[in-house]
Amino acid sequence: MLTIDPKDVSTAKLHGYLLGAVGPRPIAFASTISKDGHVNLSPFSFFNVFSANPPVMIFSPARRVRDNTTKHTLENAMATREVVVNVVNYDIVQQMSLSSTEYPEGVNEFEKAGLTMQASEVVTPFRVKESPVQFECKVLEVKSLGAEGGAGNLVICEVVRMHIDENILDADGRIDQHKIDLVSRMGGNWYSRANMGLFEVPKPLSSLGIGVDSIPEAIRLSKVLTGNDLGKLGNIEQLPQDDEVAAYLKGSVEARKVISSGEETEVHAMAHELLNENKIAEAWKLLLAAMK
Repeated sequence: MLTIDPKDVSTAKLHGYLLGAVGPRPIAFASTISKDGHVNLSPFSFFNVFSANPPVMIFSPARRVRDNTTKHTLENAMATREVVVNVVNYDIVQQMSLSSTEYPEGVNEFEKAGLTMQASEVVTPFRVKESPVQFECKVLEVKSLGAEGGAGNLVICEVVRMHIDENILDADGRIDQHKIDLVSRMGGNWYSRANMGLFEVPKPLSSLGIGVDSIPEAIRLSKVLTGNDLGKLGNIEQLPQDDEVAAYLKGSVEARKVISSGEETEVHAMAHELLNENKIAEAWKLLLAAMK
């Protein structure tokens, strides 16, 4: 049995042990707006519901371990006292992950992740239209747990409006756990999917991904590629070069065959399969070759 005194290990190592041991953790996909009107969207897995009357949720944007800075979500929640907590299901997990990229202030993560801003009814921050359940919240209190890197900040929120996609309800009007298909965080790159077990989502690039908004429209508006597909495509630093695309096409008989068919849906279906296998570079080369 490994016994650890938290004071004897680095914060980063302790953080890894905590996240690896305490899970699965639900995800608060938090939408906020700064006092200057800048939209922000970011996921947090230090999150749960703690009261039904009044309905209260708490999530915790921790101070960054590497440089002890605070996150835009925390700053916005403290300044405006409003937040929308959106739940995350499997259909949007890749886009959610992409949104966690630390883009500069003023960059709209809704656009980068290819998600839709939907106006709220009571609060100013936008809802994530693709999320199956959205909670409009007023911030009751923000409690700091420390001043050093890794310290949490409890954002205590009261739910003032709740929106539920009727497609996830059963015949009795209750949320069907199979239909909602929630995902949760585990340690490292691991997630858990209700009734399906573990799956892996590589963390976003330490550099900035191009984002879904930078994907060519013919690909972005595909009737075949899913939101998760677009999230993977958006999480690259730069597009393959022309010589890389040409080399891929030369070496892949299947790619040449599907492109020569002239059927965009067949090209996108092949790209979808490549993305399912996490062959993201190959998917990009196929898609770009088909557009030439």
